[in-house]
Amino acid sequence: MNSPSRRTEKASPARSRPLLVRALLSLAVLVAATVAVLTATPTLGLDLRGGTQIVLEAQDSPTVTADAEATDRALEVLRRRVDALGVAEPTLVRSGERRIVVELPGLTEPREAVEVIGRTAQLTFHPVLGIAAPGEEQPATEGVDPAAETVLPDEDGVPVRLGPAALTGEGVQEAGSGIDLQGAGGRFVTVDFTGPGQTAWEQLTGQAACAQPGDPARRVAIVLDDEVISSPQVNPGTACGVGITGGTTQITGSFSQEEADNLAALVQGGALPVPVEVIEQRTVGPTLGDAAIDASVQAVLLGIVATAIFIVAVYRLMGLLAVVALVCYALIAYAALLTLGATLTLPGLAGFVLAVGMAVDANVLVYERSREEFAERGRSLRSAVTTGFRRALSAIADSNVTTLLAAGLLFFLASGPVRGFGVTLTVGVLASMFSALVITRTLAELAATRPALAHRPRLTGLHTLGRVRTWLTARQWRLYRQPRRWLAVSLLVVVLAAAGLAIRGLELGVEFTGGRSIQYATSSPLDPDAAREAVSAAGFPGAVVQEAEDGDVRVRTGPIDDAEQETVRDALAAAAGGAEVVSDELIGPTLGDELRRNALIALGVALLAQLGYLAVRFRWTYSAGAVAALIANVAVVVGVFAWTGRAADGVFLAAVLTVIGYSVNDSVVVFDRIRETRGGRQGQPFPIVAGDAVLQTLPRTVNTGASTLLVLTALLVLGGDSLGDFALALVLGIVAGTISTVSVAVPLTVALDRRWPPPPPGAPTATARRGAPVRRDDGAVV
Repeated sequence: MNSPSRRTEKASPARSRPLLVRALLSLAVLVAATVAVLTATPTLGLDLRGGTQIVLEAQDSPTVTADAEATDRALEVLRRRVDALGVAEPTLVRSGERRIVVELPGLTEPREAVEVIGRTAQLTFHPVLGIAAPGEEQPATEGVDPAAETVLPDEDGVPVRLGPAALTGEGVQEAGSGIDLQGAGGRFVTVDFTGPGQTAWEQLTGQAACAQPGDPARRVAIVLDDEVISSPQVNPGTACGVGITGGTTQITGSFSQEEADNLAALVQGGALPVPVEVIEQRTVGPTLGDAAIDASVQAVLLGIVATAIFIVAVYRLMGLLAVVALVCYALIAYAALLTLGATLTLPGLAGFVLAVGMAVDANVLVYERSREEFAERGRSLRSAVTTGFRRALSAIADSNVTTLLAAGLLFFLASGPVRGFGVTLTVGVLASMFSALVITRTLAELAATRPALAHRPRLTGLHTLGRVRTWLTARQWRLYRQPRRWLAVSLLVVVLAAAGLAIRGLELGVEFTGGRSIQYATSSPLDPDAAREAVSAAGFPGAVVQEAEDGDVRVRTGPIDDAEQETVRDALAAAAGGAEVVSDELIGPTLGDELRRNALIALGVALLAQLGYLAVRFRWTYSAGAVAALIANVAVVVGVFAWTGRAADGVFLAAVLTVIGYSVNDSVVVFDRIRETRGGRQGQPFPIVAGDAVLQTLPRTVNTGASTLLVLTALLVLGGDSLGDFALALVLGIVAGTISTVSVAVPLTVALDRRWPPPPPGAPTATARRGAPVRRDDGAVV
């Protein structure tokens, strides 16, 4: 409908200047994003490209405490071992104080790697007997007997004959690097020996000193894990039969700083070996990763197409501009991930899909506000759009901050690929805010200044409040005359959902219980009963055997080693004519306890963070209502998973935390409208104000929820087992969150407001009497 008092405006240079700035900023960002996408290559996590990730934890030994320094020394030893495996582009990093994360791309048979990585470092010192004769047999690169003569290539690749080890790493007390400030400024490595080690070193160097300078026999070989890491020559000034005394020796040479530091770390690490324990191991075949990528891409494309059709049908031209901005959002978000060097994981792809749906929310908020300004207040099209962006800014900021809180918790408290979801979600939220507040606004204001649209406002989709809003307003419902009825019905639903925990219990994944979960692809279809019988006959009668996606077989056991896993695989292969590992996840019991504890901490901190933020932005009664709704949402999601027997793993935790961050958006939008409406209706009963605010924002809730659910439904249908449960949890959470805003958050706020009403505007409080500023319920500071 058109207002008879419609005003027309002409764009002035002063008003056009911000529009020009936003247009140039949008163009610059889009150009930069396009360059990044065309020139950068995404870094795929192992769950997408295939490979093995091993998490090791350093353990205390009788002589060494597994602190950060000892773990760093162990890391240098492990790096050399991994390099010897021949894996392309391996990654080793320390995580925390005692853990080392090893990523081995392309390695899907990790047994040998685990055996090599898990060995305790062995450092030995040998006399060099001479250069090996041509054709002399080379021993294997592992399992060399330190008590026998052997042949190994030195650091220059020249084969040398080594005598039996005269000294082991236990005789080394400390090693470090330094600079010769009195000489030419070269680098050297200092080695300090213990009492017995000092004696053995004197004898070894005294024997070598009897050879002439330049003779290979004057060298001493330092061997770590059957590899010569250094073979220095004894100084010409050392007396034959006496050797280097004093308990300290220096190894000099043309070292760079890095080479000297590495050699010192290797000697020190070999001298003080830190046992390491495999606490987590994940193996993913490349086929599963390719399928996940294809499913995610298809879900994004289908979701964008479905969302585009829906938004254009509702908002017409402005909806089409929002779709253009949505495509720009996807480009910016992907470019930001490439620029940051973020590793794309399977949950990260799901986060990207979810963020596509969330990116629509800000546009819907703005357009609903613009409709009000144009259809109710008689503003011009340009003024309605500008005012709509300004009035929606508070709700957009609050709703995105609550989602960012959940994303931050995922990054800091989660582990493994789930952290990638936190990164992707954070980037997605920030990119969606930029696309909505800058790109969409630029396009919308440019369109609103066109005379053709000013005379044909129906084309914009902003000419009316919409059929749903008009119909709801005409009914003049009083939703919260008796708020306790809403709460009673909601409580009944929550109790029914939570009863699943008491009756059936929640099946925790191996991430929280410890154990091993392996998915096998068999050459021919294998009945679950036949697979269960084969696994039981192989010696694992307690294993849980289930049918997985595409006819695969999933086996879940307690913690078993790689040899036992291969026994299970061979048993299935015999029954089905062949079997290969598609995915393999091993979690130690200690890590399972830690992850379970962190999950509870994450949930508690998420609820407290939302409570604190909302209490600051609104009244405490508002935040209590919102957090009660969040608890109800979580109870529904967890209860449905308990009733249906679905496993709750780390990805499920990511979904629950996202539900907490995302579903509170509805409450934030409604509360923002309640606060605004209450400020302009002083003296009107709060239940009426709250009910009207819910009805006013209901079109936004329906449109946003539908857009997000379209994307998640595509992911639910196409994602298979790997992403299906994640999408299901989010769908349940969004539906429950939309309903709980109306049935829990607002009625509880109304009930609390009756018991603890806010002070009348202008009424002094104890704080005000002391001279401090007071924030009124409408957000103003007096």
